[in-house]
Amino acid sequence: MSERPETSSDAFLDRQFALTENRTSVRTEFIAGLTTFLTMVYIVVVNPAILSGTGMDKGAVFVATCLAAAVSTLAMAFLANYPIALAPGMGLNAFFAFTVVLGYKYTWQQALAAVFCSGALFFALSIFRLREYVIDAIPRNLKFAISAGLGLFLAIIALEQAKVVVASPATLVTAGPLGIANPAPVLCLLGFALIVAMNARNVPGGTLLGILIASLIGLPLGLTSFNGVISLPPSLAPTLLQLDFSRIGELTFIIVVFSFLFIDVFDNAGTLIGVTHRAGLLDKDGKLPRMKQALMADSFAAMFGSLIGTSTTTSYVESASGVAAGGRTGLTSVFVALFFLLALFFAPLAGMVPAYASSAALLYVACVMARGFADMAWDDVTEYAPAVVTAIAMPLTYSIATGIGLGFITYAVVKILAGRFSEAKPAVMLLAVLFAVKFAVG
Repeated sequence: MSERPETSSDAFLDRQFALTENRTSVRTEFIAGLTTFLTMVYIVVVNPAILSGTGMDKGAVFVATCLAAAVSTLAMAFLANYPIALAPGMGLNAFFAFTVVLGYKYTWQQALAAVFCSGALFFALSIFRLREYVIDAIPRNLKFAISAGLGLFLAIIALEQAKVVVASPATLVTAGPLGIANPAPVLCLLGFALIVAMNARNVPGGTLLGILIASLIGLPLGLTSFNGVISLPPSLAPTLLQLDFSRIGELTFIIVVFSFLFIDVFDNAGTLIGVTHRAGLLDKDGKLPRMKQALMADSFAAMFGSLIGTSTTTSYVESASGVAAGGRTGLTSVFVALFFLLALFFAPLAGMVPAYASSAALLYVACVMARGFADMAWDDVTEYAPAVVTAIAMPLTYSIATGIGLGFITYAVVKILAGRFSEAKPAVMLLAVLFAVKFAVG
């Protein structure tokens, strides 16, 4: 039975977001928005912690994270009318920091320029309907392997930052000291267990609660410093409009741009289809109405986020929690955006979170992303072997781009040697050649 608006303001919102048509109400959408926000608000803590390692101002990144999430989610609400929230993406921020800046020796300003270019390309793909060709050209297993490999990459970053694993001259990595004298790694694992347990129990804000509990335990141990809870937002000036396009003509820059693009396109497509399917918003043919508008919102998000100072902003799979709470329209997204604007005034709380606590959340997200392995087809070795290479190469080379490149090259070579050249689409062969050239020239 439909829930009908009761006040003039409800009537306006009903017309704007088609609440009655979607069998929902303002109250339901508010609860759904709060639920989605609580499941993804951890990003305002984790994103500054990751990006500050590149030299970016932590306070400015915090503000950029909140603003990018709020503005981009509003774009999704009004362009596509979907209950999908956006924020700087996990995995994409790690690629930005650890591969592009620390690995390729880019400045963070140059990395922001690459994010902007990837967003512009994504926008063009959305406008000119090339998205289907790009996505369809990539082998199915490689798509899932990129997601799973991102999970493995995030896992090794999390474990290394918390000192659960450390460098070893004999075995490359080994277990760090886990005794009472070194409590940070133990607290990371405890925080991880709390996050998993609370998410398993469907506790609202379980990830954030796990981070905060692990942080508070560190207070008496001197691992956490408390500087208050509420304050005026820090200045955005250190990261605002700081893009540097000086390396735009280099092959490495092109590889970085397309790496950002591939990860965003595949992750976004999967999130849109998965969340809207759960909400019952797909049409009778299983297609998503207003897909073009949704992709335009996502590509706008990447460009806008880079302009104010954060890595790629993308749709969040955590939006499914709001859908499960009844969210069906863009009004859910409006409420999420308002909560992110409110979060701007909690910078001290975000600043107190130590590395071991944010690493616990990173490790949890890694586990969620690793589920991509379960979706891979395992009945054809020429399909799954390159995919496995893609996934395991990401953490072992400490580079998402290198993992993707080795995956494409392996796929192309295997298909040729197996006498199944026709199964490799031209786009895949072209990408394999480009990555091979990149590796050859260094």
